[in-house]
Amino acid sequence: MKKTSLIVWALALGACSIQKEIVDIPIIFDEQRVELTKEYLLNRYELKQDTPEITPKMVVLHWTAIPSLKKSFEAFNRSTLPNWRPDLVNVSGLNVSSHFLVDQDGTIYRLMPETTMARHTIGLNHCAIGIENVGGTEGLPLTKKQLRSNIYLVNYLASKYDIDYVIGHQEYTLFEGHPLWLEVDDGYRTEKTDPGMDFVEKVRNATKKFNFKPVPTKK
Repeated sequence: MKKTSLIVWALALGACSIQKEIVDIPIIFDEQRVELTKEYLLNRYELKQDTPEITPKMVVLHWTAIPSLKKSFEAFNRSTLPNWRPDLVNVSGLNVSSHFLVDQDGTIYRLMPETTMARHTIGLNHCAIGIENVGGTEGLPLTKKQLRSNIYLVNYLASKYDIDYVIGHQEYTLFEGHPLWLEVDDGYRTEKTDPGMDFVEKVRNATKKFNFKPVPTKK
């Protein structure tokens, strides 16, 4: 590799390690949401808890497929599912959510405490921190700034918690049968493609110093 290429690569790695500000914009987490979250833990995972706390073991990367920060935040903000999610409401009335939301310009927003359960990945919510990225549609693809922010967040979270896995949402069903998989309903699955394996692999490659465990493969 040429010297100039090495310099560019070093600068790129350095940019990912620069301290970034995490802006707190909490979603509603009232008593109703607390109770619904505890019900979800009990009914979906058979975990009876006094609080909706989790022990993070993985980070799951997502895209919102929603074209703006405002609309993405609004999708997560209310405690109960809106009428446009009839596919999920029969499972639980708890609204979907995520711990972090990354805007197209790379700004990182924390929506809720990192050790409180968010509903973002079937079977794994009890141990997973979710990172949502605004966009992801053909007309609004994820950006390099979002990639850098996701790398920063994974570094931050893996330095703070005992994280074993970093996965894309589209990989979640590979954990069926794994000790971390707790979903009681064999028929409750949704097909996911986010955030794209190219994005996920770039995040993994940039954070490989943590020696995350490989994602299980289908038997």
